[in-house]
Amino acid sequence: MLEFQTEEGTLRVLLKGEIDHHSAGQLREQIDCKLDELLPRLLVLDFGGVTFMDSSGIGLVMGRVRQTAAYGGKVEIAVPAGHIRKVMQLSGIDKIARMQAPAAHPAEQKG
Repeated sequence: MLEFQTEEGTLRVLLKGEIDHHSAGQLREQIDCKLDELLPRLLVLDFGGVTFMDSSGIGLVMGRVRQTAAYGGKVEIAVPAGHIRKVMQLSGIDKIARMQAPAAHPAEQKG
């Protein structure tokens, strides 16, 4: 499941649920469609809502890094502490895309 947020040259993609070989193709297609439409300077892939990820998630990131680099854009990855962050670091993805702490989602913010 995806949610898109745009703001001044940035496209933030909030990924939710499981990312595996069954879901990755559809996620790639939806993100690529939005990238082709907006050509953002910065793509932020926010994995804060991801509950499970296998190597398909790494492929998802790598492909979007290549796609955005083709037109001069950059990718940042928002990843929470824990399993998903560890998978990202072990894969070396943090060498090709900057990793950051995920943004707090509105439901998680206290006022």
